[in-house]
Amino acid sequence: MGQITLNAVRKCFGEVDVIPSIDLRIEDGEFVVFVGPSGCGKSTLLRLIAGLEDVTSGGITIDGTDATELPPAKRGLAMVFQSYALYPHMSVRKNIAFPLKMAGMTPEQQEAKVQSAAKVLNLTNYLDRRPGQLSGGQRQRVAIGRAIVREPKAFLFDEPLSNLDAALRVNMRQEITELHQSLKTTMIYVTHDQVEAMTMADKIVVLNAGRIEQVGSPLTLYEHPANTFVAGFIGSPKMNLITGIEAEKLGATTIGVRPEHLDIVDSGGWSGVVGLSEHLGSDTFLKVGTKEVGTINVRAGGGITLRHGDAVRLAPRPGKVHRFGSDGKALS
Repeated sequence: MGQITLNAVRKCFGEVDVIPSIDLRIEDGEFVVFVGPSGCGKSTLLRLIAGLEDVTSGGITIDGTDATELPPAKRGLAMVFQSYALYPHMSVRKNIAFPLKMAGMTPEQQEAKVQSAAKVLNLTNYLDRRPGQLSGGQRQRVAIGRAIVREPKAFLFDEPLSNLDAALRVNMRQEITELHQSLKTTMIYVTHDQVEAMTMADKIVVLNAGRIEQVGSPLTLYEHPANTFVAGFIGSPKMNLITGIEAEKLGATTIGVRPEHLDIVDSGGWSGVVGLSEHLGSDTFLKVGTKEVGTINVRAGGGITLRHGDAVRLAPRPGKVHRFGSDGKALS
């Protein structure tokens, strides 16, 4: 079991309230992603759950047991850090087995668990190598293997892919997702990359300045952002947020339109001129300066032939305009 509950959890560093107060429930077997900009408190929150930071106030329960004062080793959690933290002088086998050795398991028990983890992570042929002989992705798999053999209640990932190149990030993202499907163990994953969050999570927790802005499935956050912060953070390219007369026409302070929900039309809509045109094969990204709403981003099909300086008219797709009030919150 790996149910984790945060009750009014607060963290201060001196006079600074890093986490003002958070309530959150993570169900057993969920893949939950903490996402937000740098400095939003996501890694601090993960460290509070792990026991690597002390809670200033509030409580943390793991499977119904109060874990607020428990040391990290007693919480039954396994953490995978941004740095691989492998022992360079040890083989892959010994790195994976290290926590088992510290727990007093026999060599036979250690080897059985190492072989099982290596099979899951496609590391069987690398067990006798040292970390320096592995690629970045393989080293990260070793770090994950060291966590797997502990059979934790939950895995905690702190930006584990940030040291990898773009291609490896995509591969490891898929591997971690498949690992979750295989193990069915609770996973909490921290990233500043909202694409990782959207593709991996069962549930996303969007953080901003230590506060939870919204919790929900990737599709819920994309289709029904709770406020302008979530609207502008979730989605790539970012949602266009428009104020002024056009927003007031819809009874809002701000309206939001995603780049993929703007259609190129022959008449009506907003008139503009293409400033930047990026043709990427399947998609074309346009930056269009309009008279009515200023500069906006458009995501169109790859076959669009518009170039810099071309005149264009744009219209929001019906039913795809988001309205926000003066407090930034979504209007019904």
